Amino acid sequence: MKNKKSKYTDSFANEAFNTGISPDEPMPKPVEKNEEVENDPPRTGDFNLSSYDERYGDEAITTEEELEDDGIKKYIGPAIKLISFLFIIFLLWSFRNPIADLFQGARPKTVISELKENSYSKKTDYEYVKLTDDFYIKNYQHLLDAYYTILDSGVDNFTIQCDKTYKNCLDELEELANNKVTLSNINSFVSPFNSFSSLETKFDNFGKIEVFINKAYSKGQITSLEEEMKKIIAEVTDPSKGHRENLLAIHDYIISKTKYDTDKSQTGQSEFDSSIAIGPLLQGRALCGGYTDAMALFLDYYNIPNYKVISENHIWNAVYLEGKWLHLDLTWDDPVMSDGSDVVEHTFFLISHKELMEVQKDQHFYDAKIFSEVSK
Repeated sequence: MKNKKSKYTDSFANEAFNTGISPDEPMPKPVEKNEEVENDPPRTGDFNLSSYDERYGDEAITTEEELEDDGIKKYIGPAIKLISFLFIIFLLWSFRNPIADLFQGARPKTVISELKENSYSKKTDYEYVKLTDDFYIKNYQHLLDAYYTILDSGVDNFTIQCDKTYKNCLDELEELANNKVTLSNINSFVSPFNSFSSLETKFDNFGKIEVFINKAYSKGQITSLEEEMKKIIAEVTDPSKGHRENLLAIHDYIISKTKYDTDKSQTGQSEFDSSIAIGPLLQGRALCGGYTDAMALFLDYYNIPNYKVISENHIWNAVYLEGKWLHLDLTWDDPVMSDGSDVVEHTFFLISHKELMEVQKDQHFYDAKIFSEVSK
């Protein structure tokens, strides 16, 4: 928790001694209560220090040693207060977690609203992330599962809460919120229509966490893509055939109608939305992200379990078909030919992990701990 700054002001005063008494006069009598006393004017003339000391003793005047002692004492007070203040700060820092727990215990828990899924939610558990209905976060895996559940649901924002038993919650949350690789990995397990283009996390010292999702697709783009998908399905698929045959027809159609966006690949600049499904399905241009999103939408349409596999510099589809997980990579089945001709290949169409390793390119090295289903 943030420490409020405190301002401490110390004041010290040294009394000056001025008797105004002549050594030749007797001491004035004590002042009685309510008795009026006339103040004698200051006297001038010679002053005999030794005679004065003999009459009135050691308390009659401030000596040099006493002045020196007073000078030292003047700094002792502030020094003690400074040391005490620093010690208090040290204690507050050392016991910051118990203190935070004390305040958290006194503060009512964040009210978690019910999470409502849209029609694009897959409602599927994977080995890397699983759905949860408990949004009082108790450990790091629970945090990953909560993010996945929120993204899969399709909501634009949602609030979760660190459980008081999760001592490192805010530290690990901050690390996750700034880890683009991990967030992208989680994003790959949800429908393209529920995926994010950017994600923001806000949290306070009491463990309240707010997640804000900026979707990769607008409502208008989703409507346009769904209309185009219906046309393609009606044109190239056959309801009497199985999933493999129809997926092959869609695979070939997308590749035949799409060119790899070389300009964006080389310069980062393009007039096309080639990194999402808009590019291949509506504009005829794609990068690996666009090819993969386009195929994922058709896989979701047929309710075929799937997710996107991410390597350091590539992305493709993982598909659960005929009782096993397989790889499907439209990008590498749409090679860029030197003469500009269009070629449709099937080297990466629904192949096993073993087959991928036999034909794989440098871009197909992926983390088997994250995408474990398709690595077997």
